[in-house]
Amino acid sequence: MITFSEIETTTKRASKAAGFSWGVAEEIGKSIRSLELFGLPGIINLNKYLKKIKIKHPKKIAKIEKKNKTRDKELCPIYSGVAFLDRCLELEKLKSLKFYKVSYPLLMLPFISRASEMISKKILVQFDKSSFLLNFDKSIFSKDIEKQAPSIAKVVNIEFLENKNSFSEQDWKELYKLSEETFVEESDSLKKSAAGAGLTDND
Repeated sequence: MITFSEIETTTKRASKAAGFSWGVAEEIGKSIRSLELFGLPGIINLNKYLKKIKIKHPKKIAKIEKKNKTRDKELCPIYSGVAFLDRCLELEKLKSLKFYKVSYPLLMLPFISRASEMISKKILVQFDKSSFLLNFDKSIFSKDIEKQAPSIAKVVNIEFLENKNSFSEQDWKELYKLSEETFVEESDSLKKSAAGAGLTDND
């Protein structure tokens, strides 16, 4: 089995050969490693995308707004992902945003996943019939994803989710009350055995 280190190194070199700068290629290597680690088809999608752009390299996205389109045929998932990660702290204020006609949209996910960790919020990503919940770059929960994922998404919807507890206040109170049974009142004997107690001052 190919190791994650090999995956990162090879995808980085292949991305550079396809026209990306070394800096962006390094980010791609980390991203594909992340996708494969989460069990998503990163290698398959990157391989197809790099073949697609080998002759004509895509343009960088100049600015990210509420709605993002390009005069070119399609948006690059790599440059879109890098731009999103770079400006995620500002983009969070938009609450949600859209990218239209994104080529191989799965390749955007690891960049958005890292942004989730930076802003400490979960991010929901949806395109076609697939949806992904990105959890602080610790996990990606996916639903209805095909093995390869689409080669182009008409619309990629991104939503910043507010942090909420998955339990009720009553559940928390009951659990906390049970935990109080482990609390021990401070007695004289405990005070004497506390840190620093009993030490002799030789001065």
